[in-house]
Amino acid sequence: MLKNLPYPHPERLATIFRLVHGGENYDGQHWISGEQWELLRDHVSSLTAAVSGSGLTGVNLQAGRHVGYVHAGRISASYLDVLGIHPAIGRNFTDEEDRPHGPKAVILSFGLWHSVFGEDRALLGQAIHLKGDLYTVVGVLPAGVTTPLNADLYTPLQPSRDGEGSGTNYEVITRLRDGATWQRADTEINRAWANWAAGLAQQIGPGTQVSFHTVQLKKGVSAALRPKALALMYAAGFILLIACANLAGLTLLRLARRTPEVATRLALGASNWQIQRQLWIENLLLAGMGGLAGLESGYLALHELLSLLPENFLPVAGVPLDGRVLAFTFAVSMLSSVLFGMLPSLTVSKVDLRSAMCSRAVSGSERLRLRQMLIAGEVALTVVLLAGSGLLIRTLVHLETLPPGFNPNGVMTAKASLDDARYHNGFAFADLLDKSTAAMRRIPGVENAAVGLTLPFENTLNDGVRLDDGPNAGKTVGTDLDYVTPGYFETLQMPLLAGRTFTVSDGPKSQRVAIVNRSFARKFFPGKSPVGYSLDKGTMIVGVVEDIQLSSGLNWVAPLESEETMYIPASQVDPRLLPLVHIWYQPSWIVRTAGPITGLTEQMQRALASVDPGLPFSGFYSMNDLEARTLATQRIEVALLGTMAGLALLLSAIGIFALVSNTVKQRTHEIGIRIALGSSLSRVMAHVAAPAVRSSAIGLFVGLLLCVGVLRVMQSALYGVGVYDPSSLVSVVLILLAVSFLATTIPALRIARTDPATTLRQE
Repeated sequence: MLKNLPYPHPERLATIFRLVHGGENYDGQHWISGEQWELLRDHVSSLTAAVSGSGLTGVNLQAGRHVGYVHAGRISASYLDVLGIHPAIGRNFTDEEDRPHGPKAVILSFGLWHSVFGEDRALLGQAIHLKGDLYTVVGVLPAGVTTPLNADLYTPLQPSRDGEGSGTNYEVITRLRDGATWQRADTEINRAWANWAAGLAQQIGPGTQVSFHTVQLKKGVSAALRPKALALMYAAGFILLIACANLAGLTLLRLARRTPEVATRLALGASNWQIQRQLWIENLLLAGMGGLAGLESGYLALHELLSLLPENFLPVAGVPLDGRVLAFTFAVSMLSSVLFGMLPSLTVSKVDLRSAMCSRAVSGSERLRLRQMLIAGEVALTVVLLAGSGLLIRTLVHLETLPPGFNPNGVMTAKASLDDARYHNGFAFADLLDKSTAAMRRIPGVENAAVGLTLPFENTLNDGVRLDDGPNAGKTVGTDLDYVTPGYFETLQMPLLAGRTFTVSDGPKSQRVAIVNRSFARKFFPGKSPVGYSLDKGTMIVGVVEDIQLSSGLNWVAPLESEETMYIPASQVDPRLLPLVHIWYQPSWIVRTAGPITGLTEQMQRALASVDPGLPFSGFYSMNDLEARTLATQRIEVALLGTMAGLALLLSAIGIFALVSNTVKQRTHEIGIRIALGSSLSRVMAHVAAPAVRSSAIGLFVGLLLCVGVLRVMQSALYGVGVYDPSSLVSVVLILLAVSFLATTIPALRIARTDPATTLRQE
């Protein structure tokens, strides 16, 4: 969020967001269509624009004996020029290569060129096997240079108004031309897209206006992460405040214990400056050691955190501990020491030599009140962090315990890229699926095998389907769409609620059929069984299956949800859609086993290689892996905020413990007198612990009040739990009460070991 993108003049780079006035009030990143791209390219003179395909795709690469899966980015000819990237060898794509059906060209990243091709310069101008076809290598990017797509290689997008370009599937980046302004660019964009914006506003609803505005690319690529990152930064700030409060409180306690020493030094002729200089140097040394320890801990924690992040979670750049981080850490350490460690030392000028030399060093009421206020503040901030982490934990538990709608045990899946010229033909595609699943069924211990375009817990293809009859006849409705092979529902053990599942007889020349899920039937055929009803193109519904949890984004209510879904046989997919669908999705081979099988993944790869030796699996996943990948953001939030809340709780306990412990130590003489005069042990303990109890109670109350305002900002991150969830707040109160009780009671128990006679004789 803070560092500049690694491109020349990054402040002139932007993407385009749309703003809906009225209606949904939706302000979000905008994906554009082929028509919009042409209007932007030809009629907005203030910008140099480029587009890329929707996200990162995976493709198959063959180089000699090397057969592998690599990440590919599809970009328009001007994409690298807009970013200011020039190949280390070779050139960027030409306009001819970026036209539909243009020459097949590829630009390699330096990493791929190094690892697979050994930095062979003779490769330039040569053809390599990519996506089942020959692509000419026209360039290699410089070492250490990447794009927002962060791909291993790049191919021309060849944008058009057809196919992918008929929908809003292109992501746009722009560079402001010399002499132009962002205001002028926004005006030109809205003028060029006026007709399209008016049509979109009409779809959304009456009284709605749609406009477009440029947003700096740095802000655009981090837009999705920004709210969560800010929340974690605020939480880290709370931790810093709690630590500083502890530092100030402990410094006050140290000064109270050292009052006789300070008084002695002053009586022997030392100046206030000399005393304060010593105290300041001590604090600065502590701050320096703490800062160094923090950097070491931060380095280790950052390494572990980055290993947990899902692939391509961070946009463009990593998060190294660079010079700016070192400078910031040093500055925070020193500033915290000055403000919270040194300022209390200024009170040495108020030391009364006579009373300090002639009486015991007992904290004054002023210092005691200040320490109580600091502890109350610590507890209040801890309440907020505990409540926030509790809500995130409840959200994660809710999402993880949603009914999956199938049996995830004993299922292994593998993905392969069919964005491959060899499988643009419907017969070759169907033959691959039939033979590979048959080979996998022959693996000892495998009960069943099938293929599906997508799986539970994954993002699915969204489509529109016309209902030919039934209660909503004539309507075109949105649905999730998935192609599957016979045996898919049996392999996943998805309950069949009505009708039948697919069979081998559901081929390309037979009656077109579909199976819908419970949500589809309930929404579009309320109170009826949809079996026997027809959809567009003469497709008949032959079955209804149970809902499964998906991450589709059709309605986007939660990271996991059950949505209206329609399944069609893989053998009945329109062959013209295969090249387009397989750009976005990698189908999954699924096997169900009776128990653990040694070397199952290797046997699955051999089964696929028996049909096509040049088709590698890109990865193997259990159902738990897929669920964890979908909920990766929630898991990271819980881990980070939970750790911070635990640290805050520990710091608060230290503060309370130190207050009571030092009170007992400094008032030992008074305690001995009270016991000698007949006061009960419990009464003395209650008297000593009272300040800490009051501080904790005040902090708890103030913290709950803070939760009323602060927790509302977490609303967008919560699913299945309210912002003011009673059970979460009650748990926070009970945890803090328990910790405060222990932190107060343990040091107060020392009073039981107090011997009044010994104490009085020492006096």
